[in-house]
Amino acid sequence: MLGFSLGKLIVLGLIIAAVWYGFKLIGRRSQGVGNKPAEPKVENSAPDAQNMEKCEECGTFVPVSAAQNCGRDGCPYSAAGTE
Repeated sequence: MLGFSLGKLIVLGLIIAAVWYGFKLIGRRSQGVGNKPAEPKVENSAPDAQNMEKCEECGTFVPVSAAQNCGRDGCPYSAAGTE
């Protein structure tokens, strides 16, 4: 009555496969994959990366090219913005 037969196993496999591919299809639809044409990549307009160094006085990291005085006594950066 509740035994396994080849027919039942095949039907079970087909049901599992249908559910699996159904979830994949719904997931693709919700992400919009395939609905939009591929967009060309846009070059990054951000400036190039800069080296950072840690201020010994306040502990913050500042770009080497734009280091400014933090206002604390003993700050290694001059008030003009250059070291």
